[in-house]
Amino acid sequence: MRKIILIIAFISFSAYSQTNQFTGTWSNENCTNCNKKYILNLNIAQSNSKIFGTAEVTGKDEKLNSGIMEVTGYVYVLGEKAQITIKTKDGASTSAVLFVNDGVIQLSKRGGSDLIPKEAILTKLSE
Repeated sequence: MRKIILIIAFISFSAYSQTNQFTGTWSNENCTNCNKKYILNLNIAQSNSKIFGTAEVTGKDEKLNSGIMEVTGYVYVLGEKAQITIKTKDGASTSAVLFVNDGVIQLSKRGGSDLIPKEAILTKLSE
């Protein structure tokens, strides 16, 4: 009986860890309560505990436009939090933490260059 319970627990943990919650195209353009000075787009793919993808900031002001940036990072054990690094072609980089909750990602910038906004709420545009 003890072995069966351990096997079921192991299967449930491994099934939970296989969920790729961060995969998709995320943006703040559909945000109703946000200031629309800029639009942040994240196109990321999650493979188990690794994250890869691209990011772009666009806005009405030319100073806010960033071009395509590279995103790399990793997902924490339970899969609800991720640490990412965003790099430009020029070599400037910044780090941020992503929290996923009910199909929404909260981005909090931790340090580095001013490539992205300090905080943003991103919704999923596509898978």
